[in-house]
Amino acid sequence: MKQEERREQTIRQLLDATKELLRDRGCHSITMKDIMEKSELSKGAIFHYVKSKDEIFAWVLQEQLEEINKHFMNEVMRVPQTFDGPMQVISSHLAALEDASDMTNKVLMYLLGKEDEPPLAEVLKKYYEQSVHFSREWIGSGQRHGVIPESVDPDKTAEMFVLLSLGLRVRSSLPINTTAVAARDLSAYMASILKGQ
Repeated sequence: MKQEERREQTIRQLLDATKELLRDRGCHSITMKDIMEKSELSKGAIFHYVKSKDEIFAWVLQEQLEEINKHFMNEVMRVPQTFDGPMQVISSHLAALEDASDMTNKVLMYLLGKEDEPPLAEVLKKYYEQSVHFSREWIGSGQRHGVIPESVDPDKTAEMFVLLSLGLRVRSSLPINTTAVAARDLSAYMASILKGQ
């Protein structure tokens, strides 16, 4: 097996095991020993790629972001290009952001609680920047395909959408029973901005 294939396989094992543990137990109670046992990887194999469980948690966030981008881009490549298909990808993602049991929401809140640790601050910064970058790319793609007007500012709109989505994530962790704004409302708001209405 080539080194790159071994790396991908090890990371996949780590991610799969960690996600299973996150679903079952949450961030705080998981140890590196748990991850070693669940992934069936040695301590050396794991520490060759990461220094802590928090880095693996960050990979879980990053993987989700890349998966959403992949789904969005697959939808954009369909012919004919429409506004509704890619917007549906975004809308379905927004619905997950208000789910208190969503593991990536839990991971994000856990990592935000450790933002004073420099490696985690860097991970969070990269996650935010990547979120804005993807959002900007999505808007630019819509403009290139003629389904989003040129009058929409990709930089400001992308950052505003990321801030709103982060708000949904944070709210999902609060003990709130009723809300006036749901993910579908945010999706409709985003669609009206992107259509220039």
